[in-house]
Amino acid sequence: MNMSDIQIPTEFNTITADAVVIGGGIVGTATAFWLSKAGMKTILLEKRDGLSSLTTTVSAECFRTQFTEAAMADIALPSVAMFENFNDVIGRSDVDIHLTQRGYLFVTDDTSQIPDLEKAIADYERCGVKGSELIQGDDLHKRFPFLAKQAVAASFNNRDGWFSTHEATYGFAKGAEDATFFMKTKAVGIQTDGKGICAVETDKGTISTRLVVNCAGPYAKEIGKMVGLDMPFRTVRRQKAFIKTNHTDLPQDAPFTIDLLNHAYWRPETGGLLCAWVDPDEPVTSPTDEPPTDWDFAAESIYRNSRLNPFFEGISEDLKAEDVNVSAGFYVYTPDEKPAIGPSEEIEGFHLNCGYWCGVMMSPEAGKRVADLATGKMDNKDNPLRYARFKEEDVKPGDTFLK
Repeated sequence: MNMSDIQIPTEFNTITADAVVIGGGIVGTATAFWLSKAGMKTILLEKRDGLSSLTTTVSAECFRTQFTEAAMADIALPSVAMFENFNDVIGRSDVDIHLTQRGYLFVTDDTSQIPDLEKAIADYERCGVKGSELIQGDDLHKRFPFLAKQAVAASFNNRDGWFSTHEATYGFAKGAEDATFFMKTKAVGIQTDGKGICAVETDKGTISTRLVVNCAGPYAKEIGKMVGLDMPFRTVRRQKAFIKTNHTDLPQDAPFTIDLLNHAYWRPETGGLLCAWVDPDEPVTSPTDEPPTDWDFAAESIYRNSRLNPFFEGISEDLKAEDVNVSAGFYVYTPDEKPAIGPSEEIEGFHLNCGYWCGVMMSPEAGKRVADLATGKMDNKDNPLRYARFKEEDVKPGDTFLK
């Protein structure tokens, strides 16, 4: 029976919980959902006034199966399956995450990149990702006529797509059992004793617990410092632009389209489109609740996307300032650009589900893995995303496209 509760608590004395989740984005909320399903009395802490209100809400809201590393595909594939069957997963019929599966299209106009696409597809297959295809020449333009003539090849998987992160986040909260979601409640400290974690201090009171899960997104490094962990995470700002347009040339049925050479991407959105580009020179920065945006980001995104998507030129001719909205959030990168999931092993009871550039798309299965590791259903030695790997081996980033 659903017993979840979202509230802004008044000050309290010490209360108890089996597990405390710090962070109320989609990753934290999915984690709280799965911990509650595992029979744990769970409390989630979110310092803002609502779930999904910082980085989750300003993401491109996309998901994909196309990962070249098994450790990532093993999280992505079951996550996509959960999105496809979301109501059954959360046990509720009153949630619509507006699932749209039109695919990810990684496009190039450089023939020297075709071997890279071929290798990626072979790697997808090796990782259990089915259905990806290499599309070239006339076939590419027949299937995606909006592309510029110079486009020569693309990889495509029509199972990929996008969804409403807001609805999914609150869906996980609604489906949780014996879980309480504390809004406007900030974790300010974590207490330990001879057995490990023993309590979380908040600005409203103290919660006695033996299990804490760090799902604080861009603030995860700060939470780690509360228990003496110096986590090797880098926080980088990422921006996106929403362009309001009803231009007749906009292909409303297009997939999420990525220009591999230009680091630019776009997709249709209700009332217009979303577009962005990844600046490889964006500096590492400290997180903030109100990340700034660049005045020229939308123009640069349109310019870069117009190279392989010429309809952007027509859209830009009629564009007005009030038709453009730029927002920003944060990606977090670990040394191998894969998340840290499970027990820290250095502090008993301190678990992680953080270090993401892809948290939105991996949140369902990542939350489940946290619960499986916390309950002993999975051994951390069998978890390739364990935090200890950063000390156990010389980790390096993989070659998955668009990170």
